[in-house]
Amino acid sequence: MNQATTPGPDRPNVVVLFPDQLRALSLPLYGEQQIQTPNIDRLASEGLVLDNAISNCPVCTPARAMLVTGRYPQTTGHLINTTRTRHSELSIGDAFGHAGYKTAWVGKWHLHTGTWPAIDRMPQHPDWVPEGRDRLGFDYWRAYNQHMVYFDGFVHKDDWNYERWDGYETNGLLNYAFEFMDGAGDDPFLLFLSPHPPHYTPFQFAPEDCYARLPAHLVMPGNVPKHLEAAAKDMYRHYLAMILAVDDMLGRLLDYLDEKGLADNTIVLFASDHGTQGGSQGVNPWSKKNPYESSIRIPAIVRYPGVIQPGRSQRMTSMVDFFPTLCGLAGLPVPRSIEGENLAGKWQETSEAHNAFIMNFSKWFDWFQDGAEWRGIRTEQFSYAVWLNGRVELFDLYADPLQMRNLAGAGHPDESRLEAMLRAQQAQRADQLVPCTDWKHWLDSQRRVIRNAHGPLSHPESEPDWSLLR
Repeated sequence: MNQATTPGPDRPNVVVLFPDQLRALSLPLYGEQQIQTPNIDRLASEGLVLDNAISNCPVCTPARAMLVTGRYPQTTGHLINTTRTRHSELSIGDAFGHAGYKTAWVGKWHLHTGTWPAIDRMPQHPDWVPEGRDRLGFDYWRAYNQHMVYFDGFVHKDDWNYERWDGYETNGLLNYAFEFMDGAGDDPFLLFLSPHPPHYTPFQFAPEDCYARLPAHLVMPGNVPKHLEAAAKDMYRHYLAMILAVDDMLGRLLDYLDEKGLADNTIVLFASDHGTQGGSQGVNPWSKKNPYESSIRIPAIVRYPGVIQPGRSQRMTSMVDFFPTLCGLAGLPVPRSIEGENLAGKWQETSEAHNAFIMNFSKWFDWFQDGAEWRGIRTEQFSYAVWLNGRVELFDLYADPLQMRNLAGAGHPDESRLEAMLRAQQAQRADQLVPCTDWKHWLDSQRRVIRNAHGPLSHPESEPDWSLLR
């Protein structure tokens, strides 16, 4: 893989399509045989498929903060959902915007409190993110913090007013994306497209034509226990239908880039924030925040014609790595605030020493609740996790991809090595495996981050140190 050149008039555009809760294992590209995703498969044939892309903290807000800032939860303070991001955080929108890019966020944000707490905890009304630093450098804004209305839902624009998109969310958001790209002129652009499907909704999940493309009977993997099979199948039908809508969305996006002559000079990243259990390991089908492949392994495809050679990579890729890598590919300096690694030119380097630090902090999504704290390590071959309550799990993913045979405590020769890797990662991040409620003082009464693992922080609405961009 060649490094991109210094920024100039032909700087590449960047488009990131980032559906919510899309696990790798539900795509044909990674083994699912019950649906067809021709557009995802097309992108995969033209780009580099990352077989070991990992959501380090498989919960919406912590994962999205890692994507946007390139920093771990121990630093951003995003341990639970619906937490306000510090104004001083430097984002990928800042990095590209300061380099002369036009920037846009279209769709779900979830890096703010919005109107939380919604009365029924299922937002079905506009959920505003204020102008300015709460939008972290994204100028074109057709977004919402968090709601679950997929048909005729709503986004905010330049102020607190909102408007509804027409039809299903994947199509509605695409129309805003086309508007932004059409208006970019000769300037390079950075576009994040963040549809909420295939996440759970209490309302209508997907268009009827998507259900029509599903098989009459679904088969669940062997790690879904019998007592959960009926509920898992019911969930999975909605989930797969939404995935087909996302695949259609990607197809329209790729066609647009072709028709406008943008494809050859546009980096396209297709990824997700985390997966979903789907009943695997006996966990609630819509749950995530578990140290299992269904929760932590995400799809990731990167296409950059003439620069990235199509193929597959086994290199461990963490959520914090996408920001610096996109900078590297575009020829931009990697901000000094970044904790991830620029993997441009490194995706074909693999070693068992490469690992992803995985974690969960709270039993609940939006509150500090003790009872589900764990930390772990994911390598190419192994998944290792330790819970606060003393439980330990070790799986050999080569021999046991469904994670049904726990090898911990049985004298496995790699267990001590993985334990040492975990301790090293925790030491590097100043992380401690302690009860979740010990972290409540990290947030103030407005759910703004006022301290992190390194101690107290400046006022949560402090200006960034812009020198860190260079």
